[in-house]
Amino acid sequence: MAKQDYNCVHRLRVRWAEVDMQKVVFNGHYLTYIDTAFAEYFRAIGVAYPEGYVDKYANDIFLRKAAVEYLGSARYDEELAVHCRVAKLGRSSMTFQFEIWRERPDPSPAPLITAELVYVNADPKTMKPAPLPEDVRARVRSHERTAPAEN
Repeated sequence: MAKQDYNCVHRLRVRWAEVDMQKVVFNGHYLTYIDTAFAEYFRAIGVAYPEGYVDKYANDIFLRKAAVEYLGSARYDEELAVHCRVAKLGRSSMTFQFEIWRERPDPSPAPLITAELVYVNADPKTMKPAPLPEDVRARVRSHERTAPAEN
């Protein structure tokens, strides 16, 4: 994907507490950055997560799979951009793609991190998959610059 294919971008600055002994962002913090962008995505489509989603649809979304590729490293005080999009809508799942880019001091020529996370819509009482609400599908479709694959 190219940066322009992502409609949702969350910007942040690396904090001192996120840097490890090697003076780069500890690998687990990238998932926190991604999780924050995930919440911003739902704000962007007009459904605050978790409250708005759980209250409105009587469902919740659970992470099923996370695949992260570490291609570069961020350092303390750098400004990063976390790009987020829905690449695929399944019957009960949404596959999100993420890219994390350095913006300042020097923009990275390629993403530092790429990730694919699969979330499953489920009934919170039974923890069993449930069909994605049609309203969520419609909001995702209208938000994305590149239409998500569907099955």
